[in-house]
This record gives sequence, structure tokens and C-alpha cells, in this order.
Amino acid sequence: MAINHTGPARPGLDPAKVASAARSPRRAGENCGATPGAFAPRVDAARCEGKADCVAVCPYGVFEVARMSDDVFRALPWLARLKALAHGRKTALTPGAEACRACGLCVAACPEQAITLAPAL
Repeated sequence: MAINHTGPARPGLDPAKVASAARSPRRAGENCGATPGAFAPRVDAARCEGKADCVAVCPYGVFEVARMSDDVFRALPWLARLKALAHGRKTALTPGAEACRACGLCVAACPEQAITLAPAL
């Protein structure tokens, strides 16, 4: 699958990780062809370890990694809370979700398979 991103390279983009994610059979989405905001990435906080591979591959700056809120942490099952503590309670957040073009690079790059793409509500 090609990457149809036509804008300037985003600072922090890791070309090697982008190329690997673009070739992945796990890559789902619209190949960067969706209207911005038509799809939204969903992060499963119980699976995410905050490794930031999504940040490194997203050409649209959708993701950031930060400490999960107390509310999200308390809602996790106990085993996921232990895992979150071991990883400093870091998780991927999607403050730029409205810019998502559904290229699927984040889905393919996530080592925990914690990201899915869904039509925006």
C-alpha cells in the first residue's frame, strides 16, 4: 500500500517505522484517502503501553503519549492497572483526531495492537 500523504513531513516522523507500517498486513484504513475527521483512531488504554510508535508514524500529528488520567486508570481491570503502573501510566492520546485520514499506519505500527480505526461519531 502506498502512503498518499501529500503535505510536508511532520517533525518527529520516523521514516523507517512508516515504511515498515505501510508494508504491514495489519494495516487497516483508507490509505490516507479519507476526508479528515471521517474516521477516528480508538486507543485501548488497557493494552497501550505508551511506546509512541503511533506518534512516530502518523503523518497528521493525531497522537501524543501522556500519563493517563486517574479516571481512565481507575476504570481499567486490575491486571491492566498493574501493567499501566509498570509503564508509568503512559498511554497514547488522540488530541488531533479530527485530522485523521484513516491511513492505518498507527494500527500497523502499534506493538500492543491497541489502536483501531472507526467511523467518527
